[in-house]
Amino acid sequence: MSKEIDCRGLACPAPVLKTKELVEQEQPEKLSVIVDNEAARQNVTRFLEYQGFVVSTREEGNDLYVAGHAGEETGSKPAPVKTVESEEIMQKIMVMVGNDRVGHGDDELGLKLMVSFLNTLKEMGDELWRLVFVNNGVKMTISDSEVLPVLKELEERGVYILVCGTCLTHFDLLEKKMVGETTNMLDIVTAMQLADKVVNI
Repeated sequence: MSKEIDCRGLACPAPVLKTKELVEQEQPEKLSVIVDNEAARQNVTRFLEYQGFVVSTREEGNDLYVAGHAGEETGSKPAPVKTVESEEIMQKIMVMVGNDRVGHGDDELGLKLMVSFLNTLKEMGDELWRLVFVNNGVKMTISDSEVLPVLKELEERGVYILVCGTCLTHFDLLEKKMVGETTNMLDIVTAMQLADKVVNI
């Protein structure tokens, strides 16, 4: 059984939600999802891989086709941040960064405070579980960001970094992202549900 859905023109996270609905309701062996932007392609691809599909993509003009078929081994999923034993005694803290500055008033001071905050996050140790960048915060993940080295260090230590694909597209920064995984609101909301504590900056 093969299914195709057209998600062109749909804003995030609608392409992923429509794909999720199809997979859960009809459990197709093969499916194809048509999207019209790179963020949607990445989000749908990642979702299908998590569901056990082998995924391939192709371009036709301005359209991107994401094809998936079930029944074969897929690429590896992100490794769990903690063991079962450690999860029983440690909190899972999700930090959501919605700006590239802390507070309001002096922008230069706000940027210094944000750089200091992100550089200090590693002091949270293993309790830092997810680091999510949305809106203006996605600018901290691009090639010329002052905090790129520390974000890469956190990622190497097992912190899962999510970067809003809609936000990257809005600021025309999708190609400049250097750390983390391009994501969507479904992933972010799911992470919030699983977290023991959510900290908004």
